[in-house]
Amino acid sequence: MQKKKAIFFLWIAFVAGCTNPNTESKGITESKAPEANIPVQVPAGTQLLLDYLNETGDYVNSREFPSLIKASIVHEELAANNLIIDIRKLEEFKKGHIKGAVQVDFTNILEYFQTKIKPFEYDKIILVCPTGQYASYTTSLLRLMGYGNVYAMRWGMSAWSRDVANDNWLKGLSPAYENQLEITENPKPKTGKFPEIAVAENSDALMQSRIQALFSAGLENTTISAEQVFKNPSAYFIINFERKDKYDGGHIPGAVRYKPAGTLGIPNEMTTIPAGKEVVVYCGTGHNSGFVTAYLNLFGYNARTLDFGNNSFMYGKMQKEKETLSWVTFSASDIGNYEVVE
Repeated sequence: MQKKKAIFFLWIAFVAGCTNPNTESKGITESKAPEANIPVQVPAGTQLLLDYLNETGDYVNSREFPSLIKASIVHEELAANNLIIDIRKLEEFKKGHIKGAVQVDFTNILEYFQTKIKPFEYDKIILVCPTGQYASYTTSLLRLMGYGNVYAMRWGMSAWSRDVANDNWLKGLSPAYENQLEITENPKPKTGKFPEIAVAENSDALMQSRIQALFSAGLENTTISAEQVFKNPSAYFIINFERKDKYDGGHIPGAVRYKPAGTLGIPNEMTTIPAGKEVVVYCGTGHNSGFVTAYLNLFGYNARTLDFGNNSFMYGKMQKEKETLSWVTFSASDIGNYEVVE
């Protein structure tokens, strides 16, 4: 009898020892854990890109990501050894730009870096656009190429000039869809495949061709408005790139949260993003998502960043929750209204 009791208690101990005490609180079952650890097959071209980026410092998982700089710092350092590149259209540039800035079209940026300047002769190279989102996208591509002194100016020229802000950020703020948010957590899809990309002779050649293709494609299809997304959210795979408490407080219907510093460059995470569907990435301001969008497009995804981020559809809610959730919202106080030259 005692032998049977001993066997029974040993069995109880075995079961208790194999049970994850956090399973119930996280709302998952043990059967899901092994699935997340199944290694995915990484195509040869994708592996070349991953190897290249790892060898150059894994920028997207470093402390430098995302590389943003405030307009006030740019203003303070106007006499420093910095280069300011304005990627706005020439007619916008001529209406008023930062003293000393040069205008370069987005499609010509890579050529400019490789043939017109010696990038590392500058302490900082600062990219400027109307809102900061295009500059974020561009900076991400250049940082991935290894240009480690490139920054995007936060809020773009809207933080420098009231006139630019009136036509851009101040127009983009809206609470229009904050009553259509959901709080249900949407699970990530099962792991799938990376998008197909052509293989080059080596990682350097592949990186150059991929980056060049993205610059040649222009900026037209790199952003999307809240109106377009809320009109038919199911048409997109929507990525919320925010802290969990912000996601839980309300997100775009169908949006799936992907963890900052725990997604990019990780095959098991990236392959849960459907390769054949248009991807929309959003965050609070559209700056971080601009950096993420560039990375995903490098790997062959069809990704776009949401114009003005959460500010474009739940601005009122963000203002109310600014202290509790540390929301970053644009306002008139963010406009330095510094001098521009024509």
